[in-house]
Amino acid sequence: MGKPKQERRLPLNEAQAVATLVRSSPQKLNVVAGMINGMKVDKALVALEFTRRRVSDVILKTLQSAIANAENNHDLDVDQLYVAEASVGKRLVMKRFRPRARGRAGRVHKHFSQLRIVVREKPEQEEAA
Repeated sequence: MGKPKQERRLPLNEAQAVATLVRSSPQKLNVVAGMINGMKVDKALVALEFTRRRVSDVILKTLQSAIANAENNHDLDVDQLYVAEASVGKRLVMKRFRPRARGRAGRVHKHFSQLRIVVREKPEQEEAA
C-alpha cells in the first residue's frame, strides 16, 4: 500500500527537469537561460557547450536531464523536441559579513537560484509547414 500516483501537471507532449539550489544569482543564470528559450534541443546543446559563462554547465546538465526524461519517461521523439520554457527563480540567500575599515562590517549576499527547463515535442503537421 502506497500513496496514489500524482496527476501529471504537464501536457502529454512535454517533459521537464528542475535544478534547485544552483549556486549563482538568478540574474546571471537568466542571461544564458533566455538564450536557449525556443531553440531546438540539438542547437541549444551546441550553444551551451560553447558558451563561456560558468553557469552554462548547470543549464547544460539540466537540459540533458529534461531530454532524458522526455525520451525515457514519456516516450517522446528526441529529434522533434525544442525548449518550450527555460525559467529561473530565486531560492535562498545566504547572508555573510566581511570586515571593513574602522571596525565596521559589510554584508555580502550569496544568492541561490532554481532553474526549470520544459521541453516540448512539435506535432508532425507543424514540421511539414
